[in-house]
Amino acid sequence: MSFPTYFEALDHRRMLTDYPVGDAFTARYRSMSRDELFAIQDAQFRELMQRGWQIPFYQRLWGAQGIEPGDIRGLADIGKLPVYDKSDLMASIHAHPPYGDFAGLGGADRPPAIFHTTSGTTGKPQVLMFGPWGREVGNLLVGRMYRWMGLSPADVVQSVYGHGMINGGHYIREAVTHFTNSIFLSAGTGIETRSANQVRLMADFGVTCLVGFVDYIRKLATQAEADGLFDRINIKMIIGHLGTEDRKATEAAWHGARAYDWYGVGDTGAIAGEGPDRDGLYVWEDAQYLELLDVDSGQPVARGGTGDMVVTCLYKRDVAPCIRFNTHDITHELDGRGELAFKRIVGFKGRSDNMVKLRGINVFPHAIGAIIENRGDLTGEYVCHLRRDAAQRDAMTVTLESRGGTDAAALGVLLKQGLGVEVEICLVEPGDTAAATEIDRRQKPLRLIDERGL
Repeated sequence: MSFPTYFEALDHRRMLTDYPVGDAFTARYRSMSRDELFAIQDAQFRELMQRGWQIPFYQRLWGAQGIEPGDIRGLADIGKLPVYDKSDLMASIHAHPPYGDFAGLGGADRPPAIFHTTSGTTGKPQVLMFGPWGREVGNLLVGRMYRWMGLSPADVVQSVYGHGMINGGHYIREAVTHFTNSIFLSAGTGIETRSANQVRLMADFGVTCLVGFVDYIRKLATQAEADGLFDRINIKMIIGHLGTEDRKATEAAWHGARAYDWYGVGDTGAIAGEGPDRDGLYVWEDAQYLELLDVDSGQPVARGGTGDMVVTCLYKRDVAPCIRFNTHDITHELDGRGELAFKRIVGFKGRSDNMVKLRGINVFPHAIGAIIENRGDLTGEYVCHLRRDAAQRDAMTVTLESRGGTDAAALGVLLKQGLGVEVEICLVEPGDTAAATEIDRRQKPLRLIDERGL
């Protein structure tokens, strides 16, 4: 039986032409106009839509809205298409097990495919499928970003992203090894490689860059201090998911390493990341089309307004195209033009589907990290417990790790000012939130535990 191998199914030369790396990347997009950029996006979108109409999932989604192929003539018409989210993909899997009908795999003559799942932070793990083109362009976007931030072949990178069925660790390993020439240590989570062994790897192999979720990276700094290894560790860069907090605290914990933020989800790959200026996250607009839509109305927000990030992967044209996927992660766009023609966002500010309404106030548990950042009496670790009393009133208790000397009443006032609503405070010893957040086992620690039984 004859069929193409993974590498035969991928046009590497076209990939590097369409999505340049290194100096070619910055040279192209420093001087490009927004009109030129839109033309690139529009051409990709037209090709993407041809593939979309071949996928049963989109045929059903768009057909239910009375949309026909001729109705969408270019990127200017994208607003006519409905958005979808993880619940729609999970429904597809339920109706068409085990993979759903959104990948477009076909029968025995299907293209090469890579199968992973999400981490399941917000529910049951979701199927993730990739073809050679989509996978390698997604890898390229991360590798290109790391290189622009300053990663070089002289660097040694240690990754604390998880492996197993989860996509993260595999995807980042491919990005670094395929597109940066840096040495890569695939350490994984604290379950895969114990924290004490993680810091020894850094000392023994001259690690200069850490990549992963900063919650665990920050914990590793505490381990390195406890083991007295900082005289042998020289971390210069930390590339993680900072959100609205953690930069200064994380840099201080690692003795002055520079921390860089980026954002992406399993379905879309890298959407945006900081450059050397660390002045907002540049959206990779040559590969991604990002819309910010009002959480309630679904309409585009005004410039500077906060909205759900809805993403169209212009490059995923082989397996599992992604057209108007609502991440339910919120952000807002920054004013002005940065170093590149790409627009910039502030990064991840919270999840609209993880928002808690307390006494009429919208509360994002993720925002607590920014409020308590840089307090020497707190470790930075916290978890929120949401409950409902007999009178059907909701209340939230925020459990925070204290090193000692914390005034719980004053901290309660601070959180009320930052969140806009009063919450209960519970102080515990360092390390005592780990069982609830599962920080040693999960890529993304749990920050909200809903005990209302809804």
